[in-house]
Amino acid sequence: MFTGRPRQFAAAIAAALVLIATGVGWRTYDSFASSLASVEGLNLGNGTDGALDILLVGTDSRTDAHGNPLSQRELDALRAGEEVANNTDTIILIRVPNDGSSATAISIPRDTYVEVPDIGMSKINAAYGATKELARLEAVESGEDEAAVEETSTKAGRDALIESVADLTGVTVDHYAEVGLLGFVLLTDAVGGVDVCLNAPVDEPMSGARFTAGEQTLQGSDALSFVRQRHDLPRGDLDRIVRQQVFMASLVQKVLSAKTLSNPSKVGQLTAAVQRSVVLDSDWDIVQLATQMQDLAGGAVQFSTIPVQDINAMTDYGESVVQVDPDEVREYVAGLVGADYDGSETTTTSDTPTPDIDPSTVTVNVSNAGSVSGLASEVSLAMSSEGYVEGMVGNYEGGTMSSTTLYAADPDSDEALAVAAALGDVDIDYDPNLPSGTVEVVLADDYTGPGSSSYSGSSSGSTSDTTTQSDVVPAGESATPAPAAPPIDAGSDGPRCVN
Repeated sequence: MFTGRPRQFAAAIAAALVLIATGVGWRTYDSFASSLASVEGLNLGNGTDGALDILLVGTDSRTDAHGNPLSQRELDALRAGEEVANNTDTIILIRVPNDGSSATAISIPRDTYVEVPDIGMSKINAAYGATKELARLEAVESGEDEAAVEETSTKAGRDALIESVADLTGVTVDHYAEVGLLGFVLLTDAVGGVDVCLNAPVDEPMSGARFTAGEQTLQGSDALSFVRQRHDLPRGDLDRIVRQQVFMASLVQKVLSAKTLSNPSKVGQLTAAVQRSVVLDSDWDIVQLATQMQDLAGGAVQFSTIPVQDINAMTDYGESVVQVDPDEVREYVAGLVGADYDGSETTTTSDTPTPDIDPSTVTVNVSNAGSVSGLASEVSLAMSSEGYVEGMVGNYEGGTMSSTTLYAADPDSDEALAVAAALGDVDIDYDPNLPSGTVEVVLADDYTGPGSSSYSGSSSGSTSDTTTQSDVVPAGESATPAPAAPPIDAGSDGPRCVN
């Protein structure tokens, strides 16, 4: 059975929303809006919780947004195999604070084990399809005609997914957007391809991913292979999500670039791609949305992943699932409203007394995001000499870091405050996925603490309660199942290199 279906299609919707937010083509707004596919009567909110929450869904549909079957040529270009289902294998919740100053796109792994209305515990990607099938059978038995059956069952599936996401994240979904396989290809090709970067060459037949190492520009079909690969990746689906996020960041950059927005042909292709491939709920007011999200044109979009407990969990009946703690997920998502640009609350330690802790109880991982070669090793050595446990050391693979930051599960913990103070009162940032007793330090060019050439003081023994970043892995070793790295910045320079 073909198991490598493309799953990361909501990237296309994110770029389309940013395109709309820039106001491109407003002179033809009425024509544009009237040709969009829409769905009525979904159970949606109104943004009264401090943010506009948009659910972006990628489906494996072999039809366009208006229900028309794809041509054989289009199906061949998708490299998607013959299997047809109603799963929603890409699920992203975008939180936009009501002032529209930033946005955080939060990925939900497709195998996340959640409570689905009227079904019980299930993978979240089955909420749509399983509910739709139950509703379809009921509608057929009640004698509804074919068109009514499709409309009724599809709405039931969408509502079940919306409610499942709301229950998991603790927020009410305000708007719904959906895109199928074709939309991903159309939007990628409309911008002339998307730039990506790989740490090593790839040859993975299940997804069709065959690429050289380094930076390269991918068109639609190859882009699908890039974002759907999960075999031969250290953390499986979580690494695939990282692929999705860096692709989205690069796609957003490409959409917002002058070369795209000033090119009438590309704008026309993007408009046509959205019209044919995107389904929106009928309550969208695109002009109001564009006004609210106008600041996003500067690239203030970041991509993150819900905290997970175990990506290799197993149900009692032997099904592999991703285990999460709903309370932890809700706390994380709630923290994104009114938070800093990177989606988390940042704390500085300059005015906070240094806690007295036992350094041997804390592991310190160090990543170098600056230009000073070997700095991470020097800092790790300096911290070890003060009694801290040496953790993983390597280069930072995230976006550009302007200031040195310590990541911790609890930014206010004694451990986090102590380690930050020992490093010279660096900023502390929230990463809910870090385990207790471990912190992650990401060094930028502003670092002047222990281990740097400019350091002249003595470190005061202190540590922090954080965990390792998922992408910091010792050379030659495989990554164990771990949480995603800090949010990926859509405004950073150049594509982030990934596995």
